[in-house]
Amino acid sequence: MFQPDGAPSMDGEILTVMDVAQFLRVPKSTVYKLARVGELPASKIGKHWRFLRRDIHEWMHSRSQQG
Repeated sequence: MFQPDGAPSMDGEILTVMDVAQFLRVPKSTVYKLARVGELPASKIGKHWRFLRRDIHEWMHSRSQQG
């Protein structure tokens, strides 16, 4: 997604495992595990996991509503 000025929107930003681990403040191993079992919304490209910032925010919001 792009904003009117042509810059990519933050929601469509692609995050790495390290980015998600830092954002969630968990070890990288936790991010790998959650992605592998399908709990965390992710895409695997070759050997690498990638995440959309929007999906991670929505995932966090849905988890906070459950508890």
